[in-house]
Amino acid sequence: MNAFFSQAMLILTALWASLAAAQGPRPMVLADYFALASVSEPQVSPEGGWLAYTVSRTDLDADESASRIWMLPMAGGTPIPMTASDHSSWMPRWSPDGRYLAFLSARNGGGTQVWLLNRYGGEAEQLTATPQSVQDFAWSPDGQSLVLVLQDLSAEHAAAVAAEEDFEHKARPIVIDRIYFKEDYTGYLDRRRNHLYRFDLDERKAHALTGGDFDDSAPVWSPDGQQLAFVSKRVEEPDLSEDTDIFVIPAAVPEAGVHEPRRITRSAGSDSAPAWSPDGQMIVHRTTINPETPYYETPHLALTPVTGGVPQLLTEALDRPVYAPRFSRAGDSILFLFEDNRQQVLGRVAVTGGAPERLIQGRNVVYAWHEGSDGQLAVQLSRPDLPGELFRLDSNGLQQLTFTHKALLAELQLGQVEAFTATTEDGTTVESLAVLPPGYTPGRAYPTVLDIHGGPQSQYDYAFSAGPQLLAAQGYVVLLPNPRGSTGRGYDYCVAIFGDWNKLAAMDVMAVVDEAIARGWSDAERLGVMGWSYGGILTNHLITVTDRFKAAATGASVTQYSANYGHDQYVLWWETEFGKPWEPEAAKRYAAASPFYALDKVTTPTLVLSGDQDWNVPIINSEQLYLALRRLGVETQLIVYPGEYHGIDTPSMTADSLQRHMDWFDRLLVP
Repeated sequence: MNAFFSQAMLILTALWASLAAAQGPRPMVLADYFALASVSEPQVSPEGGWLAYTVSRTDLDADESASRIWMLPMAGGTPIPMTASDHSSWMPRWSPDGRYLAFLSARNGGGTQVWLLNRYGGEAEQLTATPQSVQDFAWSPDGQSLVLVLQDLSAEHAAAVAAEEDFEHKARPIVIDRIYFKEDYTGYLDRRRNHLYRFDLDERKAHALTGGDFDDSAPVWSPDGQQLAFVSKRVEEPDLSEDTDIFVIPAAVPEAGVHEPRRITRSAGSDSAPAWSPDGQMIVHRTTINPETPYYETPHLALTPVTGGVPQLLTEALDRPVYAPRFSRAGDSILFLFEDNRQQVLGRVAVTGGAPERLIQGRNVVYAWHEGSDGQLAVQLSRPDLPGELFRLDSNGLQQLTFTHKALLAELQLGQVEAFTATTEDGTTVESLAVLPPGYTPGRAYPTVLDIHGGPQSQYDYAFSAGPQLLAAQGYVVLLPNPRGSTGRGYDYCVAIFGDWNKLAAMDVMAVVDEAIARGWSDAERLGVMGWSYGGILTNHLITVTDRFKAAATGASVTQYSANYGHDQYVLWWETEFGKPWEPEAAKRYAAASPFYALDKVTTPTLVLSGDQDWNVPIINSEQLYLALRRLGVETQLIVYPGEYHGIDTPSMTADSLQRHMDWFDRLLVP
């Protein structure tokens, strides 16, 4: 579909939607997908009265998305735009006195810098002017300084800066001597690393605090402003390790050179996401206890003294991945997020341990939270029928604060989301979701698409999901399974597919299909399957072992596993699970697991899609799959998205991908 017809289609669907609005709720159309916004990054002001946040929207005419910062009273009220809509601004952070909002923006055609906005009015002022883009920042407790995360300059760029000369950005040879040498959205990697810098507002100059052949990230100030904790992988060969640890350095600018960090954690696995206790004596963080299977780990909550020592595990019995831990204002408990069987829960646990408390009940997904000085919480929350919005949580319960999608939702008739369980032939229970077509008629069997999530270490949850809703609105039952390899069910369930991504997961998703047929939702003769990334990998396997699917769509997928070694960004992952591909036994494992060597069994018409710049799962996989299917006489098409990476991000390209999926299934599954 060329750009003209794609844009014309969007205009027509938008016109149809506006005409249908007067007739009551209607099914979702493609234009509605892009009318949805992303509401995120809640930040409560220091005195607790106001909430800053971002709203990201898509402009189809400009073919881009942009974020804007807003503010509203924590008591509820009318949102106030704090930044203009003609440039993107994100990551709002209040100054400790509550007077200013600092944020990131790449306006004025330069790199990403920190900007400062007086909450009482006036234009935003550019605060930093570093030669490189600011990747992260945090206020000091006294509001007089920032800590910045910046990437090292190249030698040529550093020399130009030292000489106060303009640096000419032009193509230069890339010298590679690292093992991890390429990354999606970034490209080839050299020895430039990310380090911490102190930026004092009165001086307006960045001073290096850390250095070396290591990347540093996630800096947090101690409560007294004298120290900084951060995450780094300071091992002999960082590119062959997932062993990150928490380190501490003085926050003052060193007299010479950079600081030598003091290591706080010493586990063999990954430690991350540090946060200080209010008294500055402890650091709460994520930790792992199964370093031999790093990508399948269940991160736990741990407390470690700032002086170092044995960490106290707080959530080992929970056996669920934890995220974003921070001490409560009172310091007697820790708030955090954790995944649990299609939910993402806001939890709280005492610093002395015990069973975590769930602060919000029901089928919700909490994406983010922030606590005010009075104990009120602002949370970013989604439900099956509600795209993400912001809520206040206090002793009176939840109160919705933003209503970004209210008008759009009033127009739409959404598909009902059903939670259900299937049981496999080996007795495993598989928790899944189904999105039924709007106006679903009980007893009628519908064409069905099995939509497999990526990862595989992720889960389908109760958040609003625009893609499945759009497909359901076309008259499909959309099945969203969480097979083995998914998170939210504990370590053993996730690690079950280690070394064999397909066999058990295929058994699980086919049990989900059979359950949907048994419930009368799905027509066994009109089944399709689709997936992106790992979802595409499992799709590729399924079409080699069954002919039950009449149509398939596979995006950004792996087909011949050994072809990825040295060509993608996962050298450690490949070696951990399958070995070095030139070793005889490892070569057998790669071949046995690869769908490529069983493509002669495929009869399912298969749509193949990929971004040409994808270095997460390089397009060589899609190209090989497409050519093999063509040579085998199987109906197929290869869709290449120029300039796109592992995710298809340009709005017009996203629209094309969505429409192609729908057209493919409509032609092959709908009589």
